Amino acid sequence: MADVPDARGINVFERDPALQSLLEVYLPPDLRRHLWPHFQALGAEVGGRLDELAGSADKHPPTLQYRNRQGFDEQRILKHPDYVQLERTAYSELGLARMSHAPGALGWPEVMPPMAKYALTFLFVQAEFGLCCPVSMTDSLTYTMCRHGSPEVIDRYFSNLTTLDFDALTQGAMFITEQGAGSDVSRITTTATQKDGQWFLSGDKWFCSNPDAGVAMVLAHVQGAADGLKGLGLFLMPRILEDGTANRYRILRLKDKMGTRSMASGEIALEGAHAHLIGEVGRGFQLMADMINWSRLSNGVRAAGLMRRAVSEALYICRHRQAFNKALIDMPLQRKQLLKMMLPSEQARSMMFQTARVMHLARQGNQAAEKCLRILTPLIKFRACRDARKVAGDGMEIRGGCGFIEEWSDPRILRDAHLGSIWEGTSNIVALDVIRAIRRNQGLDHLQCHLTGLLQEADHLPDASRQALVAKLQAVAAFATAVSEAEDERDTRKAASALYHIATAITMAWEASRLQHKGWARLAWAHLVLRHRLSATDPLASDYPASHGAALGRLLGQEPLTQADALSLLA
Repeated sequence: MADVPDARGINVFERDPALQSLLEVYLPPDLRRHLWPHFQALGAEVGGRLDELAGSADKHPPTLQYRNRQGFDEQRILKHPDYVQLERTAYSELGLARMSHAPGALGWPEVMPPMAKYALTFLFVQAEFGLCCPVSMTDSLTYTMCRHGSPEVIDRYFSNLTTLDFDALTQGAMFITEQGAGSDVSRITTTATQKDGQWFLSGDKWFCSNPDAGVAMVLAHVQGAADGLKGLGLFLMPRILEDGTANRYRILRLKDKMGTRSMASGEIALEGAHAHLIGEVGRGFQLMADMINWSRLSNGVRAAGLMRRAVSEALYICRHRQAFNKALIDMPLQRKQLLKMMLPSEQARSMMFQTARVMHLARQGNQAAEKCLRILTPLIKFRACRDARKVAGDGMEIRGGCGFIEEWSDPRILRDAHLGSIWEGTSNIVALDVIRAIRRNQGLDHLQCHLTGLLQEADHLPDASRQALVAKLQAVAAFATAVSEAEDERDTRKAASALYHIATAITMAWEASRLQHKGWARLAWAHLVLRHRLSATDPLASDYPASHGAALGRLLGQEPLTQADALSLLA
């Protein structure tokens, strides 16, 4: 009997030449050289040990202890040892929650740019998705605290939020959602009361991931303040008070979730819990939105990683499985399905790196980059997370019956992929946020300026490619402007998708100009975005003409392409 192709043990970094090339574009040479052995080591771990730990943690979800064995109240979330080992890897060995805030992660003497952190996360999430939520919340909570918190609060919590010592680590969370206040946070009923100069929180939070985190950002309505958004405050709430006693809130129960089973999510009852005000009363929503923008980019990164895992598995299967005396990858219909998986996967990782690059510029004080980031983060969260669901489903189908069996990674990847479109705003909410960024923050102007700048920097780009991209950018911008000015919201998602697609196409063309010594594969993908995601198609015409065959074959083989190959896909 023929063996079922099994990629377990394969180094996922070494088998991803596109990722290796993109690191050359986005990381400074000295940092790239320093991190290269770490990428190689992580790639091996993701293909082996970490994937085994993640599979085990998924099958052994956390449980809630209400009392200790002596009968006293002592709430604890009991995590499987394999999940704890994944935590050690992410927080202590890789330093994913530290590297954007303090030097020393992976032996690097400086704070790392976001591109490095998200490249490592992109690899890590190909093994474990659930843990990346607490890591992201710890990271974004630290950023928001440092940007808006008082010096006293920062001094008290910063070192433990960013430590590489796992036993001293404080993890972060954010408690926003209430049963009657999901996307509409103006309806939050949790109240914040001030007494003797201190703040206390009361109310119920209905969906709280990482509920036993050492500190959590909580959105609450300040007693006596205006109704709605203007009365919200943002608070940092510790799990343990300074005197060593537990703060006054309880975990009511843990959620039985479809995905991210390895990581605990629960319901919280706040019973006069002590908290620290972050920023000013009335600006709670704006400050929380700042934190959510970081989380939305992390969501997009995780979606990109899941898609790459699905694509990598599918490519391995198709190269190593035979049917009807042919390898699957040599069958035209199978090749088409693979290409339909690969295109959104390549788009997502280009968008991931480019958004991280803009975030890096924004953190250096570039105000135009900060405003551009305001539209990029909902764009990647909206489109990449939706694409991941389809790609993960196709990956399961390619494996066949085994893909439906829990012993393989496909069910876990598919379940986890569906969560990205819900966390930090559903697709409708995030698409509306794209339009809001256009109306209130001139987001489209800044995005268009940024993309035009990328085209200007791409000085080796063929004229035909440049002209096609410029024309499509103008058309997309005109459409997005019309949608933003209309009272009817029905085309909002269509506009957000179009902006995402043109942003990824131009980004990939810019990447290609910087990687021309390694071929023009990124430009070929850019041309496929123009053809299949931004152009009208005849439903009765062939998607891939015969003239595209050679170039598409090289893309499937992850091989270098000539400029002529890439241009053949534009015709």
